[in-house]
Amino acid sequence: MTYPLSILDFASIEEGGTAAESFQDSLALARHAEKLGYRRVWYAEHHNMPTIASSATSVLISFIGANTSTIRLGAGGIMLPNHAPLTIAEQFGTLESLYPGRIDLGLGRAPGSDQKTMRALRRDPMSADSFPRDVQELQGYLTGNSLIPGIDAIPGKGTNVPLYILGSSLFGARLAAALGLPYSFASHFAPQALQDAVALYRREFQPSEQLAEPYVIAGVNALAAPTTEEAEEIFKQSQRRRVTQLLGKDRTYTDEEADLVLESPAGQHIKMMGHYSGVGTPSEVRSYLDWFAEHASADELIVATHAQTLEQRLRSFTLLAEAAELIPA
Repeated sequence: MTYPLSILDFASIEEGGTAAESFQDSLALARHAEKLGYRRVWYAEHHNMPTIASSATSVLISFIGANTSTIRLGAGGIMLPNHAPLTIAEQFGTLESLYPGRIDLGLGRAPGSDQKTMRALRRDPMSADSFPRDVQELQGYLTGNSLIPGIDAIPGKGTNVPLYILGSSLFGARLAAALGLPYSFASHFAPQALQDAVALYRREFQPSEQLAEPYVIAGVNALAAPTTEEAEEIFKQSQRRRVTQLLGKDRTYTDEEADLVLESPAGQHIKMMGHYSGVGTPSEVRSYLDWFAEHASADELIVATHAQTLEQRLRSFTLLAEAAELIPA
């Protein structure tokens, strides 16, 4: 395998479970990934979602960092319009000071929430418009070249935490290229513009102090099990759960109801979100990822596994690591 594999951990709260249990599951997964040879684990900022526990992303990263040794950890990503750049520089400067050489900072401009939650976060609906300027301000704090005279991030100044631009459209690709930053495309749930965005990024990339050549991380869903049938059944269960996550609001769908929804127009959209999914035996998933890496023109793949239980996720990542011949830590 010529490309590194990484993990996107949603810090999922299982049905009937708690956030505290989710954090222990995330720690178990990170330790497992470290031993298996995965390059990094990222956590995404979401708010007001009862099945995802990674809302305080930097706090979760610190917990995982304190209980692992070598694996890179980061945000995939921080929704920068929700925050002041100085605050994020201080948070990730703190993380880099605690866990030197292990911290990544992926940045997105989506809210990571709905309109009501945006108001609860005190977010200005127009704040996404300043995303390019905010990225540059944040970068200035971390490199020690503050764009605001007399203002430094302490800690943060001079830590040079590497930045990644996250996106699912041409906007993020163009920004990452202009700033000379790595680009991570969210093809694990927004597949439509993948090839166009990556091509634009590579075509327009301008070298920077952080990065001399373009670098693309592409998100992909992967689920490995001993048999194709078992993997497909687990994947089907994850699609049913996503129906409740995205459409359920204050209700939970039975399996039969979820299957009916998946055949509706709204359900077809949910299926489309999982367009790039390698599901099957370890060799089948490995073959799919090899194809996808070439299809996406990706330098690295970050894998999302939506299996419902920790045991299923750990097994899937173990089987994938063996098939991909990753080098254990």
